[in-house]
Amino acid sequence: MTQAVDVAALTEALIACPSVTPATGAVFDVLEQALAPLGFEVRRFRDGAAPDGPVENLFAIRRGPPGSRHFAFAGHLDVVPPGEGWTAAPFVPERRGELLYGRGAVDMKGAIAAMVGAAAQVPANAGTLSFVITGDEEGAARFGTVALIEHMRAAGEIPDLCLVGEPSSAQRLGDTMKIGRRGSVNVWLTVEGREGHVAYPHLADNPAPRLVALLAELDALQLDAGTEWFQASNLEITDIAIGNPATNVIPPRATARISIRFNALHSGAELAARVEAIAARHGASARAVISGEAFLTPPGAFSELVAAAVEAETGLVPQASTTGGTSDARFLKELCPVIEFGLCNATMHKRDEAVALPDLEVLARIYRRVAEGGLRG
Repeated sequence: MTQAVDVAALTEALIACPSVTPATGAVFDVLEQALAPLGFEVRRFRDGAAPDGPVENLFAIRRGPPGSRHFAFAGHLDVVPPGEGWTAAPFVPERRGELLYGRGAVDMKGAIAAMVGAAAQVPANAGTLSFVITGDEEGAARFGTVALIEHMRAAGEIPDLCLVGEPSSAQRLGDTMKIGRRGSVNVWLTVEGREGHVAYPHLADNPAPRLVALLAELDALQLDAGTEWFQASNLEITDIAIGNPATNVIPPRATARISIRFNALHSGAELAARVEAIAARHGASARAVISGEAFLTPPGAFSELVAAAVEAETGLVPQASTTGGTSDARFLKELCPVIEFGLCNATMHKRDEAVALPDLEVLARIYRRVAEGGLRG
């Protein structure tokens, strides 16, 4: 027997729990209290020591008949800091007409509430459903979904398909779904020199010209022209620093940082090695941090299932896209095919973030269709 969930009210309850990354505590209490009556076994645990504290994660599962398929909903309860200038308190949900305002409304507490609403309508004998929910997607993401995946592997609870509720829609709910994402690598560059008086440059070694030459060579790189499903990879200079307060001193050190968003033609390790080799030619050191690899869930049965569910509820056929930043799908793709689909992203990470209340109910119906279709195989 299925149950009804007030998706808008659950979204409000989640918003009302301040959960700036890394999220812990009350916001997970609300989700657990919503899932437990639906027959889910809820496990909560804290992992690691993020810069601002431990990360809380939640894995909930409702097992179907032996041998049945396993469909997973995935997302995050942490949010970015609200910032200044809101017209109302960011963690006090407020309805104004057909809009619900509050930090996390679209990214992505509204989607998680819609997932719960969907799960409540999926018969328990249809198959196994699970929720893979982290409190560290908006942060370093070191102790969130990565730890959840380890937990799922250790328990032998690997889904057949996974839907991530990131806000993928652009102009209208249903116009876009993400079937992949580009990878991300950041590289910190350091050029060591030797300080000295600017009037006696022969007694010093100015690192700034070498850094400028290094950055010019990196900026001129054309990594690729893109692929059928991915835009061209791009390398951007994101920071340059010398920090020299004196006007008559050659600095001892110059630093910079670059960020590369890359498609499936590359790996993070390959790009890091390439930058390191160029840096070495300029007498610089390079330290790379790979945030995630590019991935693609090739168009096929899963994307067709999502598209059919969206069209049935909205009349739109979503465009399959790989644009945007990174998400926890970059980790979950190691378990099973993964697609991202969620609310309109126009207000995410902005002041006065808001979700259209009718979209929450439509999204819950879409998620139900996708889950039931995924369980049928």
